[in-house]
Amino acid sequence: MRISTITNWAYAVTVMLTILSGGAFILSAHSAVRERTAVETRRQLDELVDELAVAAEQTTEDARLFVMRGEERHLQAFRSAEGEERAREHAIKGLKSTDLSPQELVALRRLESDAEALDQIEEKAIADYANGNRDGARQTLFGPEHERLQTDLLASVQHFIDLVATRADDEFAGARARTDLWDTIAKSMLGLTAAVFIGVLYFVLKRRVATPLLRMTGIVNRLAKQDYDVEVLPDSRRDEIGEMNEAIQIFRDNGLERERLDAERRRDQKTKDHILHLMHRLQACQQQEELAEVVSLFAPQIFPHLAGHLYLMNGGRSALTSASRWLQPSRSHDVLAPAECWGLRRGRPHVSDHSRDDVPCQHLEEGDDACICIPLSAHGDTVGLLYFEGTDGGKAMVTARLYIEIIAENIGLAIANLQLRDRLTHLAIRDPLTGLLNRRSLDDEMNRLRRDTVDRPTACLMVDIDHFKRFNDEFGHDAGDHVMRQVATLMADTAGKSGSVYRFGGEEFTIVLPEATGRSAIDIAEKLRSAVEAAPVTYQGRPLGTVTVSIGIASTEDGKPAATLLQRADAALLRAKSEGRNITLVDGSDGSPNHRLAG
Repeated sequence: MRISTITNWAYAVTVMLTILSGGAFILSAHSAVRERTAVETRRQLDELVDELAVAAEQTTEDARLFVMRGEERHLQAFRSAEGEERAREHAIKGLKSTDLSPQELVALRRLESDAEALDQIEEKAIADYANGNRDGARQTLFGPEHERLQTDLLASVQHFIDLVATRADDEFAGARARTDLWDTIAKSMLGLTAAVFIGVLYFVLKRRVATPLLRMTGIVNRLAKQDYDVEVLPDSRRDEIGEMNEAIQIFRDNGLERERLDAERRRDQKTKDHILHLMHRLQACQQQEELAEVVSLFAPQIFPHLAGHLYLMNGGRSALTSASRWLQPSRSHDVLAPAECWGLRRGRPHVSDHSRDDVPCQHLEEGDDACICIPLSAHGDTVGLLYFEGTDGGKAMVTARLYIEIIAENIGLAIANLQLRDRLTHLAIRDPLTGLLNRRSLDDEMNRLRRDTVDRPTACLMVDIDHFKRFNDEFGHDAGDHVMRQVATLMADTAGKSGSVYRFGGEEFTIVLPEATGRSAIDIAEKLRSAVEAAPVTYQGRPLGTVTVSIGIASTEDGKPAATLLQRADAALLRAKSEGRNITLVDGSDGSPNHRLAG
C-alpha cells in the first residue's frame, strides 16, 4: 500500500477518533451537568420541604402560645397566616415545579392535605379561644387529634423527603455513572487516537520512510561519488519508497552502463591512439626489419588478446616468412607457401575458427583458436600476410576486425613503399650489370672517410680485370659481361663482411675495408687474386680461358690521410698493371710479379 494512502487512512482514522473522543468528552460534561443538576434539585427540595415543615411548626407554636398566654402578639403572629399560607403555597408550588414523580406528587398532595387539616383545627382552636372557650381551645391544640394531624404532617414530610432523597440519589448515581462511562470512553478514544498516531509515526515515518530513506541516503551518496559498485537492495513494495528505490536502481544501472560505455570509449580511443602511433612509426621506417619490429611492438598493445605473425613475401614469390611475431602464436608455421592460405588465394581476409563455417587455411595446426589471415597488398601486388589468432572464442577478433583490416592496409602500403624505395635505392647505388655498389656509392663512402676523424685503420683495394678487352673481342660483349659478373661475385664472396665492393668503372673495381690493417688487406687481396685465377670461366658451354686480376692496395696505417686513399690505391694498381699484371702491389712499395708485397 502506498504511503500516501496509509497516511490518508491514518489521518481519517485519527480525525474520526478525535471527533468521537470530543463527543465522548461532551457527553461526559453533559452528564456532569446533569449530576450537578440532580444535586441542586435535591438541595432545593430539601430547602422547600424544610421551609414547609418549619412553617407548619411555627404556626402551631404561635397558636398554642396564644391559647396558653392570651397575649396579643402571639395572636398577631398567628394572624399572619395569610402570609404563612402564601409561604406554604409557594413552597408547595415550588415542589410541584420540580418535575416530581407520581409517588412524590401523591406524597406531596398528602402532605398538603395534612397541612390544611392542621391549619383548620388550629383556626378552630383560635376561634374557640376568641369566643371564650379557652379550655376547648387548649384541648383542641393539645389534644390527640392535633397531635395526630401534626404527626401525620411530619410523617408526610418525612415520607416526601425520603422519596425525594431516593430519587435524587438515583439521579445522582445515574448521572455519576454516565459521567464516569463517557469519561472512560473519552479517555479510551483519546488513548486510541494517541496509539494510532504513534503507530502511524512508527510504521510510516520510521519503518516505511525513515529507515528506507536512511539506507537510500548512503546509496545515493555513494552513487553521487560515482561508486557504482554499491548494491541497491531489492524492494518489492509498491509505494513511493519502492518507486524511489527503483529509480535509484535505474540510476545505478544507467551509471554502470555509462561507465561501461566510457571505459569502452577510452579503450577504443586508446586503440586508435596506438594505431595512429603505429602508422606514424610505419611511415618513418627505413627498412623492412624496422617495420617488422614496430608491428611486433604495437600489435600486442592494440590487440592484447590476439597473438600473430607478420609474414613477408620472398623475392621469388614462392614463400612467406615470418618477419616478426607477438604473444606466442601457436597454430601457424613460420614459413608458408602462398597456396596454403585461403586469404592469399582469394585476396581477401579469411577467418578460420572452430565453428567450421568456412574452410580452414592449410598452414594452420589443429586447435580451437579463431584465426584470421589478411593479405598485405599495395599497388596491385601482394607483399605479405598479417595473421592473428585469439583464445577467447573469436570475440576480440570480431570487435577488432575493422581495426585489423585498417592496420593491414597501412602495413601493406608501408611494406610496398619500402620495397619500392629499396628497388629505387638499389637502382641508384647498385651497378645494374654486376649488382655491386656503383661509383656514386663509392664517392659517398670516400666522403664519409674524409669526414671521419676517428683514428682507425682503413684499407682500399683497386682491382682491374687483366686484358678484359680480349674477352669482348674474341667472345662478344655478352661473354665479357659474364666474365665481369663472375669476377664481381668472387670479390663479394671474398670481401664478405669485412668490406664493401664497388664497380669503379669499366672493368675496374674498388674494395673498401674499414678497420682493416695493411696485412689483412694483403691477405684478402691475394685470396681474391688466387680465387679469380683458379676459377674456370665458361660461357654457353665454351671455355673462356683463365681470368686474372691486378690489385693495388693503399692503407691509412702509413699515416697518410684517408682522403688520398683511393688515389694511392689506384696508383698502386697502375704500377701493378705496368709491371706485368696478375700481381698485388701496395702503395709506396717495390715488387715483382706474382709476389705478395708488404707496404
